[in-house]
Amino acid sequence: MDRRRFVQSMVALGAATAARPPLPLFGAQGSGELRNLAGAALASAKSLGATYADIRINRYRNQFIFTRDRRVDNIVNTEDYGFGVRVIVDGTWGFASSSLVTKDEIARVAAQAVAIARANRSINVEPVRLAPVASYDTTWNTPVRKNPFEMPLQPKLDLLLQIHEEALKVPGASFVSAFMQFVNEQKYFASSEGSHIEQSLIRSYPSFSVTAVDKASGKFYSRRSLTSPMGMGYEYVEDYPLLQEARVAAEEAVATHKAKPAPAAQKTLILHPSNLWLTIHESVGHSTELDRALGYEANLAGTSFLTTDKLGTFQFGAKIVNMVADKNQVNGMATCGYDDDGVKTTRWHLVKDGTFVDYQTTREQAALIGQKASHGCSYADSWGSVPFQRMPNVSLEPGTADTSEADIIAATEDGVYVKGDSSFSIDHQRYNFQFSGQTFWEVKKGKITTQLRDLAYQSNTPEFWKSCDMLGGASTYQLGGAFSDGKGQPVQINSVSHGCPIARFAGVTILNTER
Repeated sequence: MDRRRFVQSMVALGAATAARPPLPLFGAQGSGELRNLAGAALASAKSLGATYADIRINRYRNQFIFTRDRRVDNIVNTEDYGFGVRVIVDGTWGFASSSLVTKDEIARVAAQAVAIARANRSINVEPVRLAPVASYDTTWNTPVRKNPFEMPLQPKLDLLLQIHEEALKVPGASFVSAFMQFVNEQKYFASSEGSHIEQSLIRSYPSFSVTAVDKASGKFYSRRSLTSPMGMGYEYVEDYPLLQEARVAAEEAVATHKAKPAPAAQKTLILHPSNLWLTIHESVGHSTELDRALGYEANLAGTSFLTTDKLGTFQFGAKIVNMVADKNQVNGMATCGYDDDGVKTTRWHLVKDGTFVDYQTTREQAALIGQKASHGCSYADSWGSVPFQRMPNVSLEPGTADTSEADIIAATEDGVYVKGDSSFSIDHQRYNFQFSGQTFWEVKKGKITTQLRDLAYQSNTPEFWKSCDMLGGASTYQLGGAFSDGKGQPVQINSVSHGCPIARFAGVTILNTER
């Protein structure tokens, strides 16, 4: 496109944008308008024969700031706004959406959703049965001290560039990249069952990576920060010791070149929360999704070995292993007041005293396993996406005793200690797996002796969790998490946290991954 055509297209785009009606406000100022808009959808759907209808009017804001090698690489700010309408007609779902948020458009899209439901009826085998839910007229917001979208840009850039300077003070540190990412979801939900729910969810993620290159051999090792994304505001960025960790990360990346190669053997394995969260996510979080267990979902990646015949009887882990799903986890990224079915969120056990006891469910799924209530796991990543079952915060409860990191190391005769998450693989039943980490340490006779390199651990899900023989206490508990967990076709993204203490596992296969 030449310059003239580009300018003309931008003028046309600006005119079209200016001609669009103003977007409804969220918060107290916009409450009445949002209700009126929702009413148009619910009334239209009901008049056309829908037995159930809901509407989500959502606004999404994102900020991405990237720096690399002492310079600002990119700054991206995005905003997305629209609505989606779901209906049930003759026991069948219909869904339609639009980015034009007006009463007329909402009524039209609701009618379209009804027409789609009727078209879907011919291929629907089982009528939709929704678990009952109370109606709510309320608001819920992520409790933050500082909204990252209200913070000026320059201090963010300054901090990221300071990370570069701090890391590059270390002799042998070659490259640094650092970024910040912030998300705000403003969500309004209304249903034909009487709910009107408004929420604002905020997530923040600062991170960096330091690379050390050995010019003689051409080998390089990187060490990423041990930060995790959090359901917090900008206070997380300010409170986390990013500059101190940048220097430590650089020192460890450089030292890896001279580190001892990992042994290939059966060893006692100690996992720091910054590593264990990912193992929980892949082996516990995904395996307890009901749609995967039933074979309804296999995208990203696979179904689950935890079929419904195992519910309540299968020994998933050692007696000390207790896994909880918790949509109310403090600072959790999947934390919210209400899910996208309008269900009030809660906390429940997936694994209790080592036994597999429950799944993650939505209103539509509860009846499939004989339950009367949803666990509140419905989520859509956009106003234009269909809500379906997504992972809540899934965490390993700490031990009952006040066992410290030092206690676990002191109790270990011959083992390895892994910190930070890295590459992994897991099969399509969430059964056999292999995980690596950021840094590795040899433990001999109760002490950390030296740094290791090129290590991975290998096991299968029940064997691994049955081998858990020590758990740290509450003082060792930390949150990790995945900012962009994919699922579905088309793929949708969900943010989810996983808390855990430091933990020890007996007789785990350790691999040397040097190439």
